Amino acid sequence: MVTSMSKSVRQNAFSKAAKFTWHHWRRQKPWLVLMLTAGLVSTVADSLAPVFAGKLVNNLGDFATDAAGARNDALVNLGIILVLGLIMVLSRAAVFTGIVRFSLRMMPDIVHEAFRKVQHLSSDWHANSFAGSTVRKITRAMWAMDGLNDTIILALFPKFTLLISAATILFLHWPVMGLVVGLGSAIYVVMVSALMTVYIAPAAQLSNAWDTRVGGVLADSVSCNAVVKSFAGEEREQVFVAKTMSKWTKRTMRTWLRHNHTFVIQSMAMWAFRGAILGTALVLAWNGQANAGDLAFVLTLFFVVQGYLQDVGQQVRNLQRTVNEMEELIDIHSVPLSVADRKGAGALKVNDGEIRFDHVTFQYQGKETPLYEDFSITIRAGERVGLVGHSGSGKTTFVKLIQRLYDINDGAILIDGQDIANVTQASLRSQIALVPQEPILFHRTLADNIAYARPGATMKEIVAAAKLANAHDFIEELPKGYGTLVGERGIKLSGGERQRVALARAFLADAPILIFDEATSSLDSVSEHLIQQAAERLMKGRTTLVVAHRLSTVKSMDRLLVFSKGEIVEEGTHATLVGREKGIYRGLYQRQAMELVSGVAAE
Repeated sequence: MVTSMSKSVRQNAFSKAAKFTWHHWRRQKPWLVLMLTAGLVSTVADSLAPVFAGKLVNNLGDFATDAAGARNDALVNLGIILVLGLIMVLSRAAVFTGIVRFSLRMMPDIVHEAFRKVQHLSSDWHANSFAGSTVRKITRAMWAMDGLNDTIILALFPKFTLLISAATILFLHWPVMGLVVGLGSAIYVVMVSALMTVYIAPAAQLSNAWDTRVGGVLADSVSCNAVVKSFAGEEREQVFVAKTMSKWTKRTMRTWLRHNHTFVIQSMAMWAFRGAILGTALVLAWNGQANAGDLAFVLTLFFVVQGYLQDVGQQVRNLQRTVNEMEELIDIHSVPLSVADRKGAGALKVNDGEIRFDHVTFQYQGKETPLYEDFSITIRAGERVGLVGHSGSGKTTFVKLIQRLYDINDGAILIDGQDIANVTQASLRSQIALVPQEPILFHRTLADNIAYARPGATMKEIVAAAKLANAHDFIEELPKGYGTLVGERGIKLSGGERQRVALARAFLADAPILIFDEATSSLDSVSEHLIQQAAERLMKGRTTLVVAHRLSTVKSMDRLLVFSKGEIVEEGTHATLVGREKGIYRGLYQRQAMELVSGVAAE
C-alpha cells in the first residue's frame, strides 16, 4: 500500500511538472517548433550517416573489379556523409541558439509569477514559512526549468528520435537486427526510467526537502543575529545548524549512493546489449546475410546508438532531479488565496471615511467558535477611536478585517457604504495608512522607504512628509541623508527613528483612514513625545483607529471601544469609562497607573 501511495505521489509530481512546464512552453511556441524541427533534422542526419559509411566500405572492396565505378560511388557516398555531417552541425547550432533565447525568456517569467503568488498569499502563510526557504524554492525552480529544457530538448528528444530511426533503418535492412536494437533500446530505457523514478526519486525528494530546510535554518539564524549576540548564542546556533546539516548529509549521501548503484546496473545492461547486437551481426555474417560493408554499417550505427543510450540514464536522472526541484514551487502555486478579489471588483472611493461593521460573523480557521458573531459597530467619518482590551480580545482582528487581510463568514464591512469585499484589495489598502507597532523597512534608502507609500513622489514631497513626522532632522544628520541605506528591516536605525519613518510614509500616503498599532509602546520618552506630536498632526481630518496598549495614549480620543472575547463590552470617552465603577477600562487604567507609580518609586 505504501509503495502504491508513493507511486501515486511520483506520478502526481510528474503530472504537475508537465502542466507547469507546458504553461511556460506554450508562450514560446515559435522557438519550441524551431528547436524540435532542427533537432529532428540533426538526429535523422546522424542516424543516416552509418548507412553511407557501410556503402563506402563496400566501394573500397569493389576497387579490384571496377576501380572507376567504385571510385565514383565512393566519392558520392563520402560527399553524402560530409553533407549529412554539415547538416547535423548546422541543425545542432540552431537548437543551441534557440535554447538560449527559449530558456532566458522563461526563467524571468517563473520568478515573476512565483513572486506575485507569494506576495498575494495570506499573512498566516508567511508567518508559517521561512523567507529563506521560499526564496530558495523560487530560485531553485528557475534553474530547474533551465535544466529541464536542456534535458528534454537537447538530450532526450534527439536520443529517442535516433533510437527510433536507427531501429527502423535496421529493420528495413535486417528485420532480426531491427528487432534486437528496437527491443533492446526499449528495455534499457524502461529499466533506467524505473530505476530513476522508483529507486532514486523518493530519496532525492527527501534530500531536496532537507536542502530547503538548511536554507531556512541559515536564513532564520542570520536574520536573528542581534538576538543571538544578546544571549551569547553563537555556539548554540552552530550546534543547531550542524544538526540540520547532519540530517541533510545523511539524506544526500543515500541519494548519491543510489545514483552510483544505478550506474553499475546501467553499465551491466549496456554490456549485455552490446553482446546481443554484435552476436546477431556475427550470425548474419556467418549465414551469408551480411558483407563487410554491412558489418561496418552495423558497428558504426551501434556505436552511435550506444553513445546515445549511455547518456539516457544520466538524462532521465536529470529529468527526475529537475522535477523534484520544481515540485516545491509548484506546490506554492497550488496554495489557494485565502483572500482574493472578486470577479468584476471595482475601486473603492472614499469621500468621508465612515466604517461600518454590519452583523459581521468571523471565525479563524481551525477555531471551534467565531471570534465575532453578529457584530455591528459604526465608526463615524473623521472620528478618532481607541481600541482597548486584553490580548486576544479582538481589537487587532478588528483592524485586520478592515484591511481585508481575512474574509468574514457573514455580514458586511462597509466604508462609505461600499462593501469592502466587492472592491479590489489594492484600492482598499491604498485608502488606509497603517503605522505598526514594529515598523519594517526595506534595505533601501530612506527616501525609497518613505516614498513606498506613494510611488513616484517627488523629493520635495518626501522631505515635506519627513518634516511632518519629525524625521527630517535626524535624516539630515546622517552622512548620506535621504540616500542612506537603512539595513535589513531597518536595523541601522533606532526604534524611534524607524517609527518616524513609518509616520512619514503615512503622511505621504495621505489616506483618509489611519490605523495606529500603538506606535509608542516601546520607545523612550523623547522619541515618544516627537511621535505623539507628529501623530496628532497626522490624525487631523482622518478617520483614526488606535490599537491601545498604553491607555495614556488614547485619553484624548473621541471614543474608546473596550473589547472582550470579540464583543464591545464598554464604549465612551476616557472620562466616562474611567468613572464607571467596576468597569473593565477603569480596572485596566488603574493597573497601568499603579505599575507606572511602582516603577518610578523603584527608580
